Amino acid sequence: MADQTPDFWKKLEILLAPVGGLLTAISVAVIGTMGAYVLNKKQETDTRSKVFAELMSQREQAETVMRKDMFGQIMTGVLKPEKSSPDLAVLNMELLAYNFHESLNLKPLFAYVRRHLPASEKHWQTRLDQAAADVVRNQLLVLEEVGMKFDRTIDLNALSRDPNGVSLDPERLTLAGIERVIRLVALKADIPNQRVQFRLEITTLKPSPETKSVTFWVGYYDFPMIDNTRLSADQRCAVVLDNFCEDSECMAEVTVVLFPGSRASLQEKTFSEDVIRQLRKPEASKE
Repeated sequence: MADQTPDFWKKLEILLAPVGGLLTAISVAVIGTMGAYVLNKKQETDTRSKVFAELMSQREQAETVMRKDMFGQIMTGVLKPEKSSPDLAVLNMELLAYNFHESLNLKPLFAYVRRHLPASEKHWQTRLDQAAADVVRNQLLVLEEVGMKFDRTIDLNALSRDPNGVSLDPERLTLAGIERVIRLVALKADIPNQRVQFRLEITTLKPSPETKSVTFWVGYYDFPMIDNTRLSADQRCAVVLDNFCEDSECMAEVTVVLFPGSRASLQEKTFSEDVIRQLRKPEASKE
């Protein structure tokens, strides 16, 4: 009986050999088919991505050319308001404001056009100011999505009586784990030009204590994405003039917004050290 055991295993091996070969062939065929399917899907995805990238690149190039031509024609009209009607001058500024407000500092152009508008026809100035207000409102909506804001009201009559200025209530804000106290002091009011001079004091509490103080004027043509104060950790703080009345009970309303530097205008480039700091954040969190 013991002598028959090797023969049994040999016979079993002979019987199973074709089955094993068949299983091997099937496995190779299945793996090959799956590999070809995956490869084809990858090639199809890469082709679609390449076509999409080319289409987007062509679209951006066409848009750039169009915006370049549009910008040149508008600027020609804006810089020669004396040769055009007030309606056309304001229209050109509206086109500039609504299409290029994220990439250009339009404040000098707004002031230039306003100086050349007829003083006797206030409706042109009102229309120009409305265009600026629309841009400010749209920029604030974008900044509020990723930042924080608060509003304050200034008694301009009290400001005119106090040479030291009027201190507004401070506000404590925390953005991206950085805690700051923001104080705003109204120093002067320029009623004819509808603007207010402020001293902005920002004290960082965490993580690294520091204090920054800046003084500046704010009017209707100061746009938060461009006219802002740089802070540590690539954050920005801007003050926006919402309302400036000239009645007997004259008040001014302002909005202070704190937001990441990534939402600033295209001309406000992020410093290289801030970019490096952002790139190192994931590594620091892993450690």
